[in-house]
Amino acid sequence: MNKGKCQILHLGWGNPGCVYRLGNKRLENSTMERDLRVLVYGKVNMSQQCPGSQEGQPSPERTSGKASPVGRGEGIVPLCSALRWPHLEYCGQFWALQYKKDIKLLENVQRRAMKMVKGFVGKLYEDWLRALGLFSLEKRKCFINSVKTHSVSTPNIILMMADDLGIGDLGCYGNRTLRTPNIDRLAEEGVTLTQHIAASPLCTPSRAAFLTGRYPIRSGKWHLGMNCESSNDFCHHPLSHGFDYFYGLTVTNFRDCKPGQGSVFLKGVQKALVFPIQIIGITLVSLATVRYIGHLKVPFQALGYCLLIITILLVVLIFFFYHFRHLNCFLMRNHQIIQQPLSYENLTQRLTKETIEFIRRNTDAPFLLVLSFLHVHTALYASENFRGKSKHGLYGDAVEEMDWSIGQVLDVLEKYNLSDKTLVYFTSDQGAHVEEISSAGEVHGGYNGIYKGGKSTNWEGGIRVPGLLRWPGVLQAGAYIDEPTSNMDIFPTVVKLAKAQLPSDSPHLADPDLVAEEVNLKSSGSVIELVPKGESVWKVFFFTPNFSPEDSNGCYDSHVCFCHGGFITHHDPPLLFDLSRDPEEKVPLTPETESRFYEILRVIHLAIDNHTRSLHAVPNQLSWDNLLWKPWLQLCCSSVFQSCYCDNDSEGSLLEVRSG
Repeated sequence: MNKGKCQILHLGWGNPGCVYRLGNKRLENSTMERDLRVLVYGKVNMSQQCPGSQEGQPSPERTSGKASPVGRGEGIVPLCSALRWPHLEYCGQFWALQYKKDIKLLENVQRRAMKMVKGFVGKLYEDWLRALGLFSLEKRKCFINSVKTHSVSTPNIILMMADDLGIGDLGCYGNRTLRTPNIDRLAEEGVTLTQHIAASPLCTPSRAAFLTGRYPIRSGKWHLGMNCESSNDFCHHPLSHGFDYFYGLTVTNFRDCKPGQGSVFLKGVQKALVFPIQIIGITLVSLATVRYIGHLKVPFQALGYCLLIITILLVVLIFFFYHFRHLNCFLMRNHQIIQQPLSYENLTQRLTKETIEFIRRNTDAPFLLVLSFLHVHTALYASENFRGKSKHGLYGDAVEEMDWSIGQVLDVLEKYNLSDKTLVYFTSDQGAHVEEISSAGEVHGGYNGIYKGGKSTNWEGGIRVPGLLRWPGVLQAGAYIDEPTSNMDIFPTVVKLAKAQLPSDSPHLADPDLVAEEVNLKSSGSVIELVPKGESVWKVFFFTPNFSPEDSNGCYDSHVCFCHGGFITHHDPPLLFDLSRDPEEKVPLTPETESRFYEILRVIHLAIDNHTRSLHAVPNQLSWDNLLWKPWLQLCCSSVFQSCYCDNDSEGSLLEVRSG
């Protein structure tokens, strides 16, 4: 097969002047083709039959990525695919536009097209496309690549995740006051996911879903600490779960870790302990009183033991919180603590330097790099070169420093000619924490754009996050995908690209080989999202958090929204929204405004029942046994008498920083 004759599969808008074939049926720019926006398959000599094409290449009109003339929401969205197979040169385009008529006919065409794809390039190519999420015949998007014949081997994969970053904080998602040129560069050179959903609106369960490819309720994962039985068994350390190298924090970045930033625990501890202490105190005084007047024979020794135990528990609790920073805020390299307590000075530069050194050490073999930023979870910080440079205080400084770090990573990929061999993914673990206000009154939380609510809520502001993918030569630059996607999709995608197998004991993993079903269940306790084969994306709330103040966009009185008791309002019937028409979730639908109201709820309840039956009990990570501090499991790089102090993280020659 010469380069002038390519096997072409078209699922989309026809190029004027081209002749297509579907089997033996000859189709030109007929009324049927124009109306259905479908198409066709055949052996096409591009240079002879398509005006404006060069031999073996699509015409400029096809690769421009511009919208077609069929109306709003039906533009071409380009993504890529091209490779050389042994003994077979293949050049292809994949187009798919929204259609308006005869869905059955289109589906028949698509099924036939899939068989043809399998026939001339084999199942492996289909798997590769689906692994990227680029080829789902049930979706109505356009996936195009200007054809370049090249070898596709196992790529490098870099997964970058911000903490508490709002979707509205980035230039590529509409922000005009924060400078994020390097993150925007990912969007310009890759694919932007416009409806990318975190599996949970809280950090750890969302990250557990991201790392396992399944709902966090199946893992029951929360913060597990570091050790199980002794202070050096490292049962929960990243090196015990598949990673070969680790540098960073193994626990969360809290306000308590940075002097002067306040405490994330203090208010909660005060609320949780004041009432129990009052009850215990009143009980002990009452027992002592009735014992003294002779109405109850309670040995003073028993009262003394109770008082002693309570006193010891209070002393341990006070000691833990007083020394929280020294005990829990530390930096590790593999199994070794190299800085305790953690210093925020030039921390992002140090993390970036480690990242670059890792890439340099692995230029000759495929690697997986997970870069999990501390930015922009509080405690906020920024190095001297970025401090005071943004228009949004310390929060903006931190976002812009993170953007600089991402730019350094992209630059080193380019320096070592790894850009075309590397899939880069960027996201946030959930939406911005809108209630974050410093003790000085400065806003320390991000911006979720038009979306309601934020972190800890299942409103779109809590779960809709940035999603950017870049792989030059494979993913077409400047593409947009509007279908709902999830951070759970990344794990099976990575597995597939690495030519590995999904765990056989985890049947509920999101499988990239599964074509989109009638219902995709995205569940986080109070909310169910229904993604049917159509234009609408239905979302149902069975209960919603009570904002405080009532007319605000968050729970400012409690710093975070809770999801139980008097903190929520139950809804019967549940609140129903169509996100395709009301992404701001302003007006719930009713039977009067949505004719399919009860049918939608019926399908959703069926999905809930199926989902619930598939769940199995997991250990409660928020039990008292897991919550209580266990001194014998405590990591300490020196001794308690030295406040566990050490600093072995020499900054050496830090990376040159240019900000602004």
